[in-house]
Amino acid sequence: MTLARLAARHGVATDHRPSEGVTVPVPDTTVVAVLGALGVDATTPEAVTAALEAAERAERERLLPPTLVRWRGEEPAGPPPGLPPGTRLRVTTEDGDVHTGEEWEPLPLGVHTVEAQAPDGRAATATLIVSPPRVPGPGRRSYGLLVQLYSLLSTRSWGMGDLGDLRELVTWAGRTHGAGFVQVNPLHAGVPGAPSDPSPYRPSSRRFPDPVHLRVEAVPEYALIGPERREELDRVLGEAAELRERVLGKGAAIDRDAVWEVKRRALELVVGSVETGPGRRADFHDFLAARGRALEDHATYQALAERHGPHWRTWPEELRTPRAAEGVVRDDPALAARVDFHCRLAWLTDRQLGEAAEAAREAGMAVGIVHDLAVGVHPEGSDAWAQQEAFAAGMSVGAPPDAFNSRGQDWGLPPWRPDALAASGYAPYRGLLRELLRHAGALRIDHVMGLFRLWWVPEGREPTEGTYVRYDAEAMLAVLVLEAHRAGALVIGEDLGTVEPGVRDRLAARGVFGTSVLWFERDWDGTGRPLPQDGWRAECVATATTHDLPPTAARLAGDHVTLRHRLGLLAGDLERERAADAAETAEWLGLFQRLGLLPEGPGGPGDDEAEIRAVHRFLLGTPARMVGVWLPDTVGDRRPQNLPGTWDEYPNWRLPLAGPDGQPLTLERLAASPRAHALLRELHARTTAPDPRTAPPGARRV
Repeated sequence: MTLARLAARHGVATDHRPSEGVTVPVPDTTVVAVLGALGVDATTPEAVTAALEAAERAERERLLPPTLVRWRGEEPAGPPPGLPPGTRLRVTTEDGDVHTGEEWEPLPLGVHTVEAQAPDGRAATATLIVSPPRVPGPGRRSYGLLVQLYSLLSTRSWGMGDLGDLRELVTWAGRTHGAGFVQVNPLHAGVPGAPSDPSPYRPSSRRFPDPVHLRVEAVPEYALIGPERREELDRVLGEAAELRERVLGKGAAIDRDAVWEVKRRALELVVGSVETGPGRRADFHDFLAARGRALEDHATYQALAERHGPHWRTWPEELRTPRAAEGVVRDDPALAARVDFHCRLAWLTDRQLGEAAEAAREAGMAVGIVHDLAVGVHPEGSDAWAQQEAFAAGMSVGAPPDAFNSRGQDWGLPPWRPDALAASGYAPYRGLLRELLRHAGALRIDHVMGLFRLWWVPEGREPTEGTYVRYDAEAMLAVLVLEAHRAGALVIGEDLGTVEPGVRDRLAARGVFGTSVLWFERDWDGTGRPLPQDGWRAECVATATTHDLPPTAARLAGDHVTLRHRLGLLAGDLERERAADAAETAEWLGLFQRLGLLPEGPGGPGDDEAEIRAVHRFLLGTPARMVGVWLPDTVGDRRPQNLPGTWDEYPNWRLPLAGPDGQPLTLERLAASPRAHALLRELHARTTAPDPRTAPPGARRV
């Protein structure tokens, strides 16, 4: 009981509820290990008692919590409750203005500092986050494309899609087809070295983008390379053309490591041999000043990883923390030059991201580019090295067992310590959001439930032996809403899977959109049948599939069942699984027919192009304010980009966009595809037509 009380004080669960009416206890050994990762000794009964007494004493003596939250216009509006009478308060805003006493009320939005002085001599300092009540909402209903950028090769790509391709895509989709947004996979920096992890959801750093996405020819200094380096550059360009041909012409998987090798050599020629003009140099220095120590640390990690390998825990002792490594870099000109090189790559990538965002605005997109925030980072990557105090050592984020995975999941991502976040005024989280929102019309948050709690798995144990650790959701949401407000960006939460009761309501109350996938939207509290269109929520991105699910053509044909069987991933009998899947698909298709969305005869049932159009007609008939179209669905691609539960058995995150026959399609061929044009034309027409739910009486129903 004492251990449970101690765990509760630190937000550590001692049981969890995988389903209604079922409670599973958490092993005491797990609770002890998780508390240890939070700096709390619970290894003996005596230690537990001492830790609990210390926590209770600290609570009694505390004047202020480390972080306070106020929502503009919501109660309570006055000073924090529970302060002793006569306590003096002083608030210094982020702009340096000072407020005292009764001036608490008109505080501006932002992240401020509160100082409290009690009559008994106690003093405290805390961070105060003043946030607007909601994230900005979309101006009008829109549809958009969901794309894994690496998969979208053009005739100018170097073996994988890049930011030049993204710029072309948003311009074409916005100008030609009236798309309101394009959502991309996380563009976070990957862990250096080969072979690298191809998953964009296990990055080295979430704060900085990966220069592998650069369009090298679009770097202004590229055109200035002198004749003495031209021959070397031509060799690199030849290798880049070979990489492109291997993927587009010979059916090879995308090789990110090979792409980076040729881009790195080209960028060394560009950055190392061409003098930047004074205007560009000033822009670079402004970028350095704005990014500050965070960029310096990231670039230092990159440079040290080139010399010592990416696993920083094996580096020489003096390099295992950023501050200790500073002196080493200062005394090593070659290392300092590499740090400068990686700072420049971050700058170049940031500027091309900005150019893509500007292209989306110029194309008339209502939202623009939707960037994706992965749920965590690689334990050996840049962020884990630079922000060691913010991460829980010896812990990994995952998921408990559920109906789809009886063994649970371990994602190999170290979690943030909630106590460290609060003590820092959520500085790491604020900095991360600010960077990602710089060029985003919206931000998608993978596993948005992590703002409330995460499943921690102690190192060396099975996912079933983990437990939930709670975060201060009010503070996490306040920071998110504030930073989105500053950027004028929407927020979309990926809230699929096991969602704690009340979480979706709290997210919706703050203006955070959800994600609704057709196949999962059923009347689970009633008939279990497909959810009628008017039962869908409005504040969401409605879509037919995601990067972790089969494309719609494969789903409709049952190809995904056969693929999972071939790879040994089916738990049940193949024929039973096929029959159950076919029955589920037939139920949806029958609904589409009854609604008049799927005509009989030619171009009707059995025609995957017609069925995909019916799926999206259905989505357009829901109240969803945003409708997302998986880009491979526009051309009938049947292969999933990622097949959870596989590694080398399937080319996850390495497949180019392809047609129904599996033959790769370039961006240029996509733009010329009659099939894609027909679907997007209909989406454009239906999202720009008056909404019958809000049209005046007598308006024609579209």
